[in-house]
Amino acid sequence: MQKIFSWQPLLAYGTLTAIVRIVMGVFMMYHGWEVFNKEPIDTYTGWLTDMHFPQPHYWALLGKGIELVGGCFLLPGFLTRFITIPLMLDMLFIVFVLGHGKIFYEDQYPLLFFLFFMYLFLAGAGKWSIDETVVQKLSAKDA
Repeated sequence: MQKIFSWQPLLAYGTLTAIVRIVMGVFMMYHGWEVFNKEPIDTYTGWLTDMHFPQPHYWALLGKGIELVGGCFLLPGFLTRFITIPLMLDMLFIVFVLGHGKIFYEDQYPLLFFLFFMYLFLAGAGKWSIDETVVQKLSAKDA
């Protein structure tokens, strides 16, 4: 009981980071899957067209593609720090360009996603990840 009210984490950071990474990977795969659905892509293309964005269809597909590929990389923890960079840029684009700076955009929370991706960029993949396995094998090889 004393630990619940203390400053100490209830879970090890590596475990907590892995849970965040896996959940964010599932969310991004879910959102990115729209790349295969014509109706949402047409909606996003329309938004970008209304903003006079050059080649709006390409950019709509790119944004959703980043989300899908990013989710596929995050789920197993593959190149986690690398993939969070385009994901953070994607979320900032949604907040500040599509959302005109609205933090809570269309009942979605891209700024919150951005913060989770920033956490993963700083913390790394955590446990149960390809990144962790590769680092362990490289460390064992150097020893």
